Amino acid sequence: MNRLKQIWSNLLGSFWFVPSLIVALSIALAVAVVEADYTVSRQWLARWPHVFGATAAGARGILSTIAGSMMAVVGVTFSMTLVTLALASSQYTSRILRNFMRDRVTQVVLGIFAGIFGYCLIVLRTIRGGDEGAFIPSLAVTLGVLLAIVGIGVLIFFIHHIASSIQASSIIASVAGETMVAVDRLFPEAAGEGPLDDDEDQAPPPLQERNWQTVPGRGNGYIQSIDNAALLRLAREHKTIVRMECGIGAFVVDDVPLASLALETPPEREITAALQAAYSIDRHRTLNQDCAFGIRQIVDMALRALSPGTNDTTTAVMCVDYLTAILARLAPRNFPSSYRYEEGELRVIAMAPTFAGLVAESFDQIRGSAQGNVAVMLRILGALQTIASLTASPGRRRVLREQVEYIGELADHTVESAHDRARFESRLARARSALETEQVLSTQEQSTKVQR
Repeated sequence: MNRLKQIWSNLLGSFWFVPSLIVALSIALAVAVVEADYTVSRQWLARWPHVFGATAAGARGILSTIAGSMMAVVGVTFSMTLVTLALASSQYTSRILRNFMRDRVTQVVLGIFAGIFGYCLIVLRTIRGGDEGAFIPSLAVTLGVLLAIVGIGVLIFFIHHIASSIQASSIIASVAGETMVAVDRLFPEAAGEGPLDDDEDQAPPPLQERNWQTVPGRGNGYIQSIDNAALLRLAREHKTIVRMECGIGAFVVDDVPLASLALETPPEREITAALQAAYSIDRHRTLNQDCAFGIRQIVDMALRALSPGTNDTTTAVMCVDYLTAILARLAPRNFPSSYRYEEGELRVIAMAPTFAGLVAESFDQIRGSAQGNVAVMLRILGALQTIASLTASPGRRRVLREQVEYIGELADHTVESAHDRARFESRLARARSALETEQVLSTQEQSTKVQR
């Protein structure tokens, strides 16, 4: 099942799958319309001769012109798409190319143009002159003309779509939107009024002395997804514990330990194969189970914007804004525990994402590249304060306070202007005060609940 999901995801991310489906549907439409022409074309031709009437040579000329034009448009569309990919890769980051390839609008537009071409070819094949037993599919020819008109409208829309999609705000918003969809899928439960996982003791449960047998990885690449149900089932059937050695998004090297099993003897070949099959490994990371990859893409765009050769502060600020939106979605959510139980028995020790890790992924590198850039540092302070307002977790608020102090330390060493320093210190004081005040309120609320 895990392998099938990976194949399906790769198909949807390709330039050929959706267009091929549309071409197949266009061919089926051509066959159906030509068959309909055998039964109803004479009636329609007699009723509307000026609309459906055409000679065999005229019908061939019309369809040949449409087919040739559509192939030319397909070439133009591919050229525009490749230019867009090149610009996006050089200006932002190569990691967003798969987002463009997965763009459903581009795939459908390519499919429409190629489908019109396929439709015209099939209808052309059925046209016969007088010496061949005359048959002119008037309805099919008319529909071909209408499809060509639709193609003109689609081309105009595609030009607008390409011009819009290459803007920095559109790219960042698209990546952030996909990331938040992944967040909702991976962390569906809000914490309510109970404690979050960060507030609980994360020390490992007591385990008896065990022999750990490693299972090597199969091939080189990034872990795209893990079938957690399969790991749990394997641990239950063999009365053992599965301990992950590599988590989602990690790069796996062939024959390096992928996971370990609490067994006295090396695992049998069937067990090894079953465990390896639970891991989906490929050349690149995806957002299916890896929301950190979406964060990584936005961070890469911010780093490119802050590089000396680009120096685009506005784009970096937009990246911080959308990272804020992602972390704000994560702040009140429960993260899965690393220790997975079944009927009171520990079965899986996972490498699960943490709030602290995702916050560090979001801001550490941007902060390092924002030396002396007051606008970016001020926006990060505002982001941390916004995220803190959405969680009462002491553990998560501690992580955010540490980030505030890191920003303050960076400003002390890199902001030279007295005016900028005064403005930053004022904003830093407000952020510290807000975090401390909300922490006091949170502590008082917890004390009131305990008394009740």
